[in-house]
Amino acid sequence: MTKNMTFFDEMLTDSGARAPYAAYAKWFESQNNARLSTKAQEAEAFFRSSGITFNVYGQADAEERLIPFDLVPRVLSSREWTKLSKGIDQRVRAINAFLHDIYNRQEILRAGVVPIDLIAQNDAFLPQMIGFTPPGDVYTHIVGTDIVRTGEDEFYVLEDNARTPSGVSYMLENRETMLQMFPELFSKIKVQPVSDYPKSLRRSLAACAPKSCPSKPCVAVLTPGIHNSAYYEHSFLADQMGVELVEGHDLRVVDGHIAKRTTRGYERIDVLYRRVDDDFLDPLTFNPNSMLGVPGIMDVYRAGNITIANAPGTGIADDKAIYSYIPDIVQFYTGEPAILKNVQTFRCSQPDNLAYVLDNLADLVVKEVHGSGGYGMLVGPAASKKELSAFAAKLKDNPSNYIAQPTLSLSTVPIFTESGLAPRHVDLRPFALMSPEGVNITPGGLTRVALTEGSLVVNSSQGGGTKDTWILED
Repeated sequence: MTKNMTFFDEMLTDSGARAPYAAYAKWFESQNNARLSTKAQEAEAFFRSSGITFNVYGQADAEERLIPFDLVPRVLSSREWTKLSKGIDQRVRAINAFLHDIYNRQEILRAGVVPIDLIAQNDAFLPQMIGFTPPGDVYTHIVGTDIVRTGEDEFYVLEDNARTPSGVSYMLENRETMLQMFPELFSKIKVQPVSDYPKSLRRSLAACAPKSCPSKPCVAVLTPGIHNSAYYEHSFLADQMGVELVEGHDLRVVDGHIAKRTTRGYERIDVLYRRVDDDFLDPLTFNPNSMLGVPGIMDVYRAGNITIANAPGTGIADDKAIYSYIPDIVQFYTGEPAILKNVQTFRCSQPDNLAYVLDNLADLVVKEVHGSGGYGMLVGPAASKKELSAFAAKLKDNPSNYIAQPTLSLSTVPIFTESGLAPRHVDLRPFALMSPEGVNITPGGLTRVALTEGSLVVNSSQGGGTKDTWILED
């Protein structure tokens, strides 16, 4: 599918390793392939023994699976990271300002920058949040920004994850695995640490606690339960932060606050890091059949007696049609052009865009506006005529449900194979924490890699793997 395209390899050039990889490449050349193969097997055993797994929905054999881990790190220079982190900081602040605006004064809609219908008719927009501002004015407490690269200095944001971004546990475990397997590497190459993330997450969440809470806020993680695909991450983060992992049935409203059940009775919670979708958060407000949430939690929230992270209603910022307006949103709220570029996006809800997409379907990537995890998308260059025809019918039937983008020449990073290094396409999900104290971006992130030769789909649910991400110190 990609044989006629050229790709930027982040590690190797015709004249040797690029500067950020120079020290690693020198070390790699001194290694024995048999030793590295053994280390790769050790890494798999470590992930298996640690229970680092995920589930794939919608498959008959949806047992827990290991996410494949590749032992060749992705390396970025401090200069490259500085540009990325500044762009992420700007983008996160603008998205938070956008959410505050659309749930309050709606100035961006009055100005005609974003179409009213795109908000009013969007299932992710929650009328229950209108006129309410979360504690600390923070909606996007944790954000994962998916970034792709096409050249030396060409970075693009592929999508924003402001609802319940996942994957940070793999970022942390990937680093821990590399430290255990190759400790000598980290004495030779100075890599910025990521291990402070759980501590930073807890501190950032506590800083967003309601004003009425005690001096030491009680933080908890709300999980849908063991059958959720990201349950490992929920339990991992709760353990690393030193807070309780709770399910909906562990919580109740007590004296106008949310309280957790303990052996000493019910104890108040001030900040709830929820990994439950909006629709299941409160059966009295949203889906009445939900068994995953807490009846009455939205009343407690609107009364200002608990912080919910991320705030309900943030999912509208993940909408891929909204994504196409993010450069305008950044300009509107910051007064500056966006540092990080968007990928050119065709909104299929617009007749002229739809006509173009239908005429060029074989060359485009088409995504559902609310889609995630690689589901419900079409990669035109890899699709058969039958698949293209079937997807065209979907587009015509419900055009507003889709956006389309050109197929990018995603950069590659080598993976380790039995026959040596082989290039594979990658993306990057850095994680940003927002509180009244500012935006804190962990130096690195989750690099996802398409392990199948030629594939552009990096999602673990679609066969992708992960790598450790190194940000070099100055």
